[in-house]
This record gives sequence, C-alpha cells and structure tokens, in this order.
Amino acid sequence: MQTGLLSCGPDTPLREAAERMASRRCSSMLIMEGERVLGIWTERDSLRLDFGNPQGLLTPIGQVMSTPVSHLHLSTPMSAVAERFRAEGHRHFLVVDDQGRPRGIVSQTDLALKQGLEPYLGLREVHEAMDGQPLTVAGALSLAEVAALMYRQGQDAAVVACADGEYGILTERDMVRFVARHPGNTPVGGLASRPLLTVNRGDTLLRARDLLIDYRVRHLAVLDDDNRVVGLLGFRNILDGVEHRYQQQLRQALEQRDRALSRSRLNLELAERVIEASLEGIIITDAEGRIEFVNPAFSHTTGYSPEEVLGRTPAVLSSGRHDSAFYAEMWRTLRERGYWRGEIWNRRKSGQLYLELLTVTAIRDAEGNIGNYAALFTDITHIRENEDQIRQLAYYDPLTRLPNRRLLEDRLELAIRHAHRHQRRLAVLFIDLDHFKQVNDSLGHAAGDELLLEVSRRLGDRLREDDTLARLGGDEFIVLLPDLEEADEVTRVARRLIDAIGEPFRIGQQSFRIGCSLGISLYPDDATDAEELVHHADAAMYRAKQEGRNGYRLFRRDMHQQEHRWLQMETALRDAVESGEGLSLHYQPQVDPAGRQVRAAEALARWQHPELGAVSPADFIPLAERAGLMVFLGRRLMRMAAAQLRAWLDEGLTPVPVSVNLSAQQFWQQDLLAEVHDLLLDYRLPAGLFGLELTESILLDKQQQAARLLQALRELGCPLAIDDFGTGYSSLSYLHALPVTSLKIDRSFIRQLGECRSSSAVLAAVTGLARELELQVVAEGVETPAQLDALGRYHLTLVQGWLTGRPMPAAEFAESCLSPAARSERSRKLPTS
Repeated sequence: MQTGLLSCGPDTPLREAAERMASRRCSSMLIMEGERVLGIWTERDSLRLDFGNPQGLLTPIGQVMSTPVSHLHLSTPMSAVAERFRAEGHRHFLVVDDQGRPRGIVSQTDLALKQGLEPYLGLREVHEAMDGQPLTVAGALSLAEVAALMYRQGQDAAVVACADGEYGILTERDMVRFVARHPGNTPVGGLASRPLLTVNRGDTLLRARDLLIDYRVRHLAVLDDDNRVVGLLGFRNILDGVEHRYQQQLRQALEQRDRALSRSRLNLELAERVIEASLEGIIITDAEGRIEFVNPAFSHTTGYSPEEVLGRTPAVLSSGRHDSAFYAEMWRTLRERGYWRGEIWNRRKSGQLYLELLTVTAIRDAEGNIGNYAALFTDITHIRENEDQIRQLAYYDPLTRLPNRRLLEDRLELAIRHAHRHQRRLAVLFIDLDHFKQVNDSLGHAAGDELLLEVSRRLGDRLREDDTLARLGGDEFIVLLPDLEEADEVTRVARRLIDAIGEPFRIGQQSFRIGCSLGISLYPDDATDAEELVHHADAAMYRAKQEGRNGYRLFRRDMHQQEHRWLQMETALRDAVESGEGLSLHYQPQVDPAGRQVRAAEALARWQHPELGAVSPADFIPLAERAGLMVFLGRRLMRMAAAQLRAWLDEGLTPVPVSVNLSAQQFWQQDLLAEVHDLLLDYRLPAGLFGLELTESILLDKQQQAARLLQALRELGCPLAIDDFGTGYSSLSYLHALPVTSLKIDRSFIRQLGECRSSSAVLAAVTGLARELELQVVAEGVETPAQLDALGRYHLTLVQGWLTGRPMPAAEFAESCLSPAARSERSRKLPTS
C-alpha cells in the first residue's frame, strides 16, 4: 500500500488538487478535516469533470469527492483485498489501524506489483488477460470528448490515432495532469504519450508487468503477428486475471472441501451400514475389556442380545476348551504386536460349541495409549466341516469311500520308500470286474453301484489291516500289499480275492455271478516307481482277460513289449482312420447253394501297415473299440464300400448287393440315419444295393428304438441282416417285430453239423421260422463239401465261406464275380475252393 498519504481540505480547488496529485504521481487523494477522513478523489474521478468548463476546475474538491471512503484493516489478507476489489468495483481502499486512523492507501496496482504473482505471471500469456476491445480515438477529438468516452465505457486508457499515422495513449493519470494545464477543447493528438509502448500477444504476463514497472507506465498496447494493435494491457487486467485465478482456486477449494465432507459423511454412514450388515461378529471393548458395542451378527452367532453382554467381558463366551496359558499368550501377543489372530472355540448362549476365526486389534489414541479393543470373528464350524468333506472327496471315492487314485499314489510312494529302506517286497494288484457292463446295462446303474459297494466290502474283508484297497473308477480296483515276506504270498491273496468275487451276488430280486481279472506286479522285481508298478499290473490284468478271464497273471517283460505294440498299433490305426491309408475292403461272395451263383457279398475290413505289416481284423477291430475309433472306422468303411459300388456301376458292371458290418457304437449314434441317407445320395446308389449287418446283441436292450431305426433304414432301401444269429441272447419272438431282411447263422452251428444234434435242431428251427417270416437265411463259415451237403436239408437262401469263395480285393472280386457274362446273365459259377 501507499503509506505516504496525499491529502487536502474539502475547500481545495480541483485544479490545485490535480496538480498536487500529478506532481506526486499519486492515483488518489484523501479529503480530510483534521484527522477525520471525509472522502477520496481518484484518477477515475477526473473523467467525470467537464473539461470544456474552465470555471469548473475551481470547484472545491469536497463537492466532487467520493464518500464515504471504503476502508480495510491492516491485517486484511491480500486474497480478501483482491476479492473486495472484485466485488465492490473500487480501485482504492483506505487502510486503517485498530483505532480507525488512516495508515495508507492500497490500489489494484499495488496488488499487481506486490502480491508475489511471478510464478503465475510466468505461466500465462498476454492474450489471456488483455482487453481485446480497447478504446481507440482519433487525435482530432478534444480532451473533453475523450474524457467523456472513457468515463462512459469504463476505460482507464484510450489509444489515440495521431495524424502522422502513429499511435499514442491517454490514461486517467494523464487526465489528472491535464485538469490543471490544458483547456477542454485541446485535441488529444498533441497530448497523447508517444511512442506507444507495446508487447506481443504471445509474451508472458511477467514480461509485460516488468515493462510496465521499468517504463513507469500503466498500459501497454498488444500487437499481433502483423503488428496491428489488438488489445490493451494494464495493471487492472493483470489483477483481474489474478482475481479469476483466485476465484477458481477458491471455488475448487470449496468444492474439494464439500466433496471431502460429503465423502466423510457417506463413509461414516457406509461404515455404520457395513457394521450393521456385516456377517462377521464385531465386539468393541474399553481398555479393561468391558464390552461397549456389538453388532447384529454377534447376536445372530452367539444368541446373546446387546443388553445381555454390554458391560461384561468376552469371557461370557468361553468354551472351557482353552487353558489359561492359551489366553495369556493371546494377550501377550496383543500387547506386543497390537493384534492377535487365530482360531478359538467359544460357546453360544444355547451351550452349543462353535469354532470361530477371531481377530483382535488394539485401538490407540493420539498419545499412543490403548483406549479400546476391536474384535471381529467368523463362525467357521461349517467351513471346517466342508474342508473335511472336500478332503474326503479329494482322496476318497465318493461311492465306495475307498481311497482314490491320488491317495493310492501317495501311499504307494510311501510304501516304496519304506520297502527300499528295509529291503522288502511289495505288490500291486490291478482288479477289473468281468461282465460288469452287462449287469449295469440289464439291471441299471443303481444296481451297478450296489454291486460295486458289495465288491469293495468283500475285497476289504479278505485283506490285512495294513493293506490298501483303492478304486480307480468304473469297475477297476487296486490293492497295495506292503511288507511281503515271499512272492508266493501275493498269489494266495490273489486267489482269495478272485474267490470272493466269484461268489454269487444278490441285488434286489436278482441273483447272479460275476468274476474278475487280476494282474500283479512286484517291487522291486518288475518296477521301482509307483507309476510303472500300476502300469505293469494293468498290463498283466489285460493278459488275464485275454486268456480267459476270472483269473490272475503275474507281470512279465513280454507283456510290456506287447503293450508297447498295442500303443504303436493304436497310434497307427488313428492315422489310418483319419487318412484312409492302408485300409481296404475285401469282398466275400454269398452264393446260391443250389446253382452256386453269386447273389451278394459281405465287405470285410483289411489293414496293411508299412511297419506292422498286415494286421488281422481280430486285432485291430477290438483295438478300435477300446480306443473309441469304431464310429470313425465304420464311417470310413461305409464310404469305401459305397464308392466301390459306384465305381463298378460307372464301369458298366452290375454289382451284387454288398453289406457292411455296423458296430453298436455306430448303430446308436444319433446321425446314423442322416449319414446313410447322404451316402446313398452322394454316390447315387439304387435301392437294395448297399446293405448293413448288425449283431443281435445290439438290438436286445432297446428293441423299440432299434425297430424304429431299422424301419427307417429299410425305407432308404438298405437290406438289413442280423449277423452271428444264435450266439447271443437269441429270442425268436422278437424277430417278427424287427424289419430285417435276412438272418446269418453263426459259423459255430455249421462247424458242428453231423457232430451235435443241437446244431441241427437250431438250424431247423431258425430256417423254418425264417421261411414263415419271409426272411432270407445265410449260412456262414461253410468250409467243406460235407457241410454244404448237410445244409441241403434246410431252407437256406445263401451260403458264405471259404468253400464257396474267400474274401477278395475289389478288382479280383469284380473279375471273378462281376464279369460281363455275369453282368448279362448273372449265371457265372464260382470255382470250387
């Protein structure tokens, strides 16, 4: 502020007051009477004078002063001063002390010069604060006219366009000088200050302020890039920018405060709601442990209402399961660390025990003294029970409650280490039930589960306490026999287990027998790690199945080689099914037994591998079934047969009907009907040329569904035959319901002709029934003339076997059976084999 106050009496003429202000370069003058401030006259007030009336300049200043004088206390912050300048529109304030005595004048210029705005001004540019529409007047206008314009437009300066093309400037301070020295009609072109000081619009406000200070001026003209005056910048503009920044900062501070208060209030309300809704019990005690607060979850868990526990200690929940040392250790940890966390047994109001996970925290005041304790607890009784159940599921079979594979592997690893340390033997027995699938399919899965439970009970009763019986899944079990004295001991156990499974079972009203196949591997004789022991026992079990079932086999090294061959064969078969490479069809003729004419053929799969050589169907067909490849293999074979029929037709031959065998997996797949339909359509095969053969066991379990599917296949024009008739659960009664076209009598009955009367009886019954049902009958496996002669007594449609024709590649079959003569007459006879 200005501390050297300029003052005068109320009777002082305006001209005299103006001269004193101009000489002292002051922007204001106090009008005083004694020590009392009557008013103030400023440079701005000079614009209201009538410069055209010289007599008016003799008017006592007391008549034109501004009164009352706005004042500030000495202790007023600069930010508050700037706010009052903005709010009240004043440019000067009288500064007074505690007694109200004048101590100085503060102006907007003082704020701009002394408010410490350098960092702010250094970041802002001139164009952000300048007056973009400055008052510009012609130099020919009179002083009185310009003063009136400045006053009406609220401008503290005017740019003067002089006659010589240059610019000058007139300010309020100039007007104070001119009051005493120039008449009102003086042209301003000669009074304007020149040259006009300028600054570029892109300069910083700090540079502009320094220019104002250095040249002791109050205004700078602002030039654009083309040196045109585009604005005016003075201390007032700088201060307005500061005020704008201050307003923004104040608004942001207030908004931040309001948001903080709102967040604080919301957080407090949220904390209260969270505590009320928390599923964890919460207890707050004082420093002596007396309960001050509990939440609803506490009451829900313990059964105590708040009124029953307030003022008491948490000892009301004590279960009696923990001794004094436990609680002493808890309080010691709480004092040292400030918290304690652990599991603790407590007792509900009802007396029921429960396990809780408890966290106790010491709450300290500003001086670091403990004022409260906060405890949070969760009832984890059910969690522990669930963990026990999960552990049971992870390590035990859910049906039999026997150890599963995971627990077996742990125990086997432990047993191997023990056997190695003590130089002992152990054995692994791999058990697979025989014919379990038939029980499951015929009696249902519930009966199958009951059977597995009874099997596990019987096996467990025949084992020692230290032995382990585990279920791998399905009908497979593993027995671990540790600490064997001699190898013969394991075979005695194996026979005992086989005998136990061989005893009759009774499930509901059904009584039946099953057996089991068992494989044995020994440590360290056969393997030294758990995986190989189980693997070798599995291989030995499969050998037991292959060699008659219901027995046991000890692992031998050749089994491992055989298993390796199976794995190699399975991999090669997958490749062959995918690519078709090495797969082919041979065609075995079916002939009229009287005239020996070829009437039909059966397509038989063959597989030639570059490394394995010719693989027998007796090997790769069961392998495909075990590996889940039968559907894909059957689909490829059907396509191959259809493609061959189409090729024969395109060559001008008249092929005989060809039948392809369907597996159970392929027959019951959902899209079989659509697949056959598309196949016949793709290869343009006439009806009756492409046939299918199925074993009777496929049709027994779902006769109604099978009948509908067979009827749909018949409607597509496919001949249907039941293969190996008589070897399964043959039921003559269902034949009339199945829309098949022929029966194929199994070779076992043909082989026993003349040796077994029952075979003749079966042939007579089947052929007689087939004739009544208008079904064709095909005899399979005819290998001798005697068998062919014996079949002459029965109503047979066709015969098939090595006597009448062996399976032949497609080209040889076409040459032998589909020659042009045969195409025209269908009368060529096969040579006797």
